[in-house]
Amino acid sequence: MSVKPMTPKEVTRKVINKEELFILDVRNEADFADWKIEGENFDYLNIPYFELLDGVEDMLDKLPSSKNILVVCAKEGSSIMVADMISEAGLSVSYLEGGMKAWSEHLEPVKVGDLYNGGEIYQFVRIGKGCLSYMVVSNGEAAIIDATRMINHYLEFAKNLDVTITHVFDTHLHADHISGGRVIAEKTNAVYWLPPKDAEEVTFDYSPLEGGNIVRIGNTAIDIHALYSPGHTIGSTSFVVDEKFLLSGDILFVDSIGRPDLAGMAEDWVGDLRESLYSSYRELSEELIVLPAHFMIIDELNENGSVAEKLGTLFENNHGLNIEDENEFRKLVTENLPPQPNAFQEIRQTNMGKIYPDEEQQREMEIGPNRCAVR
Repeated sequence: MSVKPMTPKEVTRKVINKEELFILDVRNEADFADWKIEGENFDYLNIPYFELLDGVEDMLDKLPSSKNILVVCAKEGSSIMVADMISEAGLSVSYLEGGMKAWSEHLEPVKVGDLYNGGEIYQFVRIGKGCLSYMVVSNGEAAIIDATRMINHYLEFAKNLDVTITHVFDTHLHADHISGGRVIAEKTNAVYWLPPKDAEEVTFDYSPLEGGNIVRIGNTAIDIHALYSPGHTIGSTSFVVDEKFLLSGDILFVDSIGRPDLAGMAEDWVGDLRESLYSSYRELSEELIVLPAHFMIIDELNENGSVAEKLGTLFENNHGLNIEDENEFRKLVTENLPPQPNAFQEIRQTNMGKIYPDEEQQREMEIGPNRCAVR
């Protein structure tokens, strides 16, 4: 049987549609334990590639004959060789095109809503990394929020919609992924907005995103209001778009809340985090649809693949918003935290413009799951 590649987009559709898939991951055990492709109806087998160099005969009885089999490795090469051996044994098998490297970089655009006076808002789901970014479109103009470094996805999407990117925002100085915001702004002559309290060490010019700013996209009544909401970083800023959508950055997620320790300031910022979530957000309409900058677990995806929920629903169901005792809250966000993101200090320095790693170095810096949240 012939071995066919399965693209990250095809795997993403299987995740969203909750299809069955059997994944044979041939990376080493530590890498698999740290980060893998997740799907509600996926089954897994992890056997390192070096254990299969002499053949796959000893593990064939562990593979299903009735399910799609996908072989996964870091960059593709090893998975092709293993898939070829499995195919020669008579099983139907595919390999992940581009490996986990490509899985980490795939962006899936999903429309999340319409704006009152014409226009739309799109979410770009970075399914393998848990990053979420946005494009607000109105009357031929667009704003991009929390862009990843894969800037061509946004540029091509805007081109297909025949819109001009006029504004680019980062809700905060990211520590788990390299922002593409500044590069997009440079390529499109858009205005680049960054919270000034997060930008004290940056080496480039930007427009300060502060409370009271109103930015119009197109000629319609689409206002993006800056809502200062420190806690994840000291400059973290949320956006209320069109009085309908709350872009919460890394402060509030659907199933969790932001961690305050990535700049080494957990004890100092935990009070800000609680104030933002328990006071500032409580003053907002519970009908606002929360659109975060990350998701933590695959269960947060809606049926269409988007990550979004009403603020009122999160007040009811998100554990991080329902801790009455301040000491208990402080303990949650300062103790027993998940591991910090890979190379987060270097990522912060890159986003400040202090270092300029090449493309392959940027890939290596970002490898791994989303680790911006606490539950």
